Amino acid sequence: MEPYWAGLGHSGPAATPRRDQDGALRGGAAGRRMAKLLVPLVVLGAVAGGPPRCPPRCLCPAAAPSPTLLCARTGLLAVPPLLDRGAVELRLADNFIGAVGRSDFANMSSLVHLTLSRNGLRRLAPGAFADLRALRALHLDGNRLPALSGAQLRGLANLRHLILANNQLAAIEPAAFAAFAATVEDLDLSHNNLPALPWDAVASMASLATLTLDHNLLERIPAGTVARLPRLARLDLTANRLRALPPVPGPPGPTLAAGGNPLHCNCELLWLRRLAQPDRLESCASPAPLAGRLLWAVPEEELTCSAPAIAAAAAHPPAVIEGQPLTLVCAAGGDPPPALHWLGPDGRLVQNGSRRAVGQDGTLELRVATLGDHGAFTCVASNAAGEAAARVAVAVLPLPVPHGDAGDDGAGGAAAVGPGASDMARAGGNETRAPGERRVVAAEVTAASARIRWLPQRHVPGVRVFQIQYNSSGDEAPVYRLLPPSSRSFTLRDLAAGREYELCVAALQGAAPPLTHPLGCVRFSTAAASPASPPGCAALPRAHFLGGTAIIVIGAAIAASVLLFILILTARYKAAAASRRLPALTSACSQTNGAHRSPEPEPEPEPPAGAAAAVAVPLGAPLAVGSGSHSFPRRARTRRHGSLPRLDRGGDAAPALRPSFGSTHWVLESTV
Repeated sequence: MEPYWAGLGHSGPAATPRRDQDGALRGGAAGRRMAKLLVPLVVLGAVAGGPPRCPPRCLCPAAAPSPTLLCARTGLLAVPPLLDRGAVELRLADNFIGAVGRSDFANMSSLVHLTLSRNGLRRLAPGAFADLRALRALHLDGNRLPALSGAQLRGLANLRHLILANNQLAAIEPAAFAAFAATVEDLDLSHNNLPALPWDAVASMASLATLTLDHNLLERIPAGTVARLPRLARLDLTANRLRALPPVPGPPGPTLAAGGNPLHCNCELLWLRRLAQPDRLESCASPAPLAGRLLWAVPEEELTCSAPAIAAAAAHPPAVIEGQPLTLVCAAGGDPPPALHWLGPDGRLVQNGSRRAVGQDGTLELRVATLGDHGAFTCVASNAAGEAAARVAVAVLPLPVPHGDAGDDGAGGAAAVGPGASDMARAGGNETRAPGERRVVAAEVTAASARIRWLPQRHVPGVRVFQIQYNSSGDEAPVYRLLPPSSRSFTLRDLAAGREYELCVAALQGAAPPLTHPLGCVRFSTAAASPASPPGCAALPRAHFLGGTAIIVIGAAIAASVLLFILILTARYKAAAASRRLPALTSACSQTNGAHRSPEPEPEPEPPAGAAAAVAVPLGAPLAVGSGSHSFPRRARTRRHGSLPRLDRGGDAAPALRPSFGSTHWVLESTV
């Protein structure tokens, strides 16, 4: 077949190859540009829509039932940044990760198992695991963590297993276990340097089943700690420094391992001796006759205790002036070593406070002695075999206050100077004394307040602040107030009615540490509450009362204003409704079905000239037509249905309602 250009002359075949070559060149350039645009789009689509990328050096098995990242023993120096945030298991053990940052595990809310063992980990950033809400197992063993704080393990609300063995832990804050105290079942703190534990936090772990504490430096376990763990099944205390063990509940009770401790074998370990079996390794380190023997091989009669005996009890110094410090010492012996405590002159147990402190060795320090400390303190030593007591006499002399009185003989003799009675021995506020005689005075004493005054202390240089300390007879804990050096009086408020208060004033001088210069003490009693007043109302301050009254008055004024506004709106609405003229409405009853409709208003037709007046014909009466007269169609009068109200009445007097008729009557009347 001849080509189509054969009949076009010589120019057709010669020009066609040239055009094809130019088109091919242009098409190749356009294709290259299109390829450059499509390659980035394809790559982005593969990254966004494809499966999560596996971090370098890690294995991501596709056959695993859940997303798993295996990055163990890959030489990692940090947590890989390109982690699948939807992973369920992540293993980073046996690497060189030295720190975990706040964002390393961010948004990994599906992670259930995390392993960071044997990494040389030294630092955990606060909140490093805050997003791991579903984590159940955390392995941090074989690292170099020095301590644990409350913020480092925050957010682990569902943690079941916490492994912290083989670290360098020397301290753990009580708040470190707060996030998972109700859920943790396995806690491993073995092979650390812990001298103590936050035992109250450990005792709050209601679901704890395994507690591993072996190879630490524990010296004491508080009594009752183990008994507060109802689900504990295994307790390992091997290789610590425990000389005594608190009783473990049972049988059946938790499995206990306590070998390698320097136990002091006496009557306190009878419960462990009765649980001992030949395969147990608990041994005695003391007393000397039992040293080196296995506990299960020691007869029960050799595990004895001795009652305490007080060797020395004394006060240093034995007599002081009120306001000065005083120290009481007590030494006692027994097996086991007895616990020491003190009873005050009033027979009450002395507790640590701002004015009194009891040391671990039984030493009682009175930082500021008062006349209430005058008398005999009792040192009590007690252990499992009994108790002993010794009395220590303490003499607290009244603070000497110089005063002078004018002679009664009128001779104007010199004022006698001598020691006066202590301020604490007098109930202040109701005694008449010469001005300036007493250093501290309690005046204006009521049921809820008292005003304290003291003399200017010009002879005490460098006074920085005044310190007021007081407590009531019903509360041993003292209350402190610090006042500027220019103060000369202070009003105590919110006092309890009918109580006796003991108050002391001291000047703190500017030194490091500040020196305390006692000014004096005073005792006073608040008035009894009025029987007519309810509890808590008799001593209501006037300012509080006035403030409450003002609030009530303001609230009542606001309520009255709102009510008045509502009444004005209601009155205006009623007036507007009464003055508005309603449109005239009529209702007609249909011939067929009596349906209501609103007809158009019709003008009343004018009667024709010469027409006879309409005569009302009763219903059913015959009609008489006069001769010579012509009848004309009578306009059908619209009857209102009886069930509708008449709205188009005018005038003030309301006419009587017309009787209502049915559709049949309407037809008859229309015909007429």
